[in-house]
Amino acid sequence: MARKSSWAALEKAASERILIIDGAMGTMIQRHKPTEEDYRGARFKDWHRDVKGNNELLVLTQPAMIQDVHEQYLAAGADIIETNTFSAQVISMADYGMEELAVEMNVAAAKLARAACDKFNKLTPEKPRFVAGAVGPTNRTASISPDVNNPGYRNVSFDELRAAYKDQVVGLIEGGSDIILIETIFDTLNAKAAGFATLEAFDATGVELPIMISGTITDRSGRTLSGQTAEAFWYSMRHLQPFSVGLNCALGAELMQPYIAELAHVADARISAYPNAGLPNAMGEYDETGPEMACKVEPWMVDGLINIIGGCCGSTPDHIAHIAEHASHNRPRQVTKIAPKLRLSGLEPFVHG
Repeated sequence: MARKSSWAALEKAASERILIIDGAMGTMIQRHKPTEEDYRGARFKDWHRDVKGNNELLVLTQPAMIQDVHEQYLAAGADIIETNTFSAQVISMADYGMEELAVEMNVAAAKLARAACDKFNKLTPEKPRFVAGAVGPTNRTASISPDVNNPGYRNVSFDELRAAYKDQVVGLIEGGSDIILIETIFDTLNAKAAGFATLEAFDATGVELPIMISGTITDRSGRTLSGQTAEAFWYSMRHLQPFSVGLNCALGAELMQPYIAELAHVADARISAYPNAGLPNAMGEYDETGPEMACKVEPWMVDGLINIIGGCCGSTPDHIAHIAEHASHNRPRQVTKIAPKLRLSGLEPFVHG
């Protein structure tokens, strides 16, 4: 069964205003400058591998840090908080020998985000906040060979991805997520495995949640890493009947705009966007300020392209606060009604009729 009260509240909120999704978790973690010892905590003090950089582990070893980040974004005006679970599945955790911790990480991360949202919901119950269980792309791709000399080789299968994602989503549901967010999609086949696994997790738990889909256009070519245009990507994922579809990461707002407009033109779902805070500088850091970023995404709101807006790499609560202020003066996009036609996708879209 669906968590009806939460789903209904989300639908109502989305009909009334542009929803704000939070900003970067990694950026905020790095502000704390956590050491190897901080990542390990007491529980993993003697772990046999280095774990610095395993940000998902912090939900177990530094939960107060992660909940504080969530609360900073909520205070800045976020309606949707992403769990710190971008890489919390067995495939990515294998890098640290922590595969067996994946489900525990997802449960713990969702509980932290849930506690933060519940705290703010009690303060202002008229403005509900929602937990989005974040499902990242993994560090492998099912569509592209990692070996340039063997184009047919794959280092992960659809079924391996599906099993990893199912465990992750079950944990996110158990921890109290309101939404499942399949994000930063560079390979549509990975995303289709995540979508299939999410539906399996709904069947296994008896809980159905709204699904958000967020792809990544990797460069000015206007395509995902696996080669699809934004429109073709949507046709590949439309069968999930998601609450929203959109784009995040890779690009700043200026470069992302035409692809958001493309999705808004063809998708009969809400449109989300959380771009980076510009492009990284020579040091890999992001220089775009909160006011600058907010001014760059405001035309999307004025033009009626957006239902959900926030920030990805380099963004902070300051960025989200400025975006939320601009969003408060604009109305959400009206979901497009699409005429029934045959719509197929390869790397390019095909529409018949």
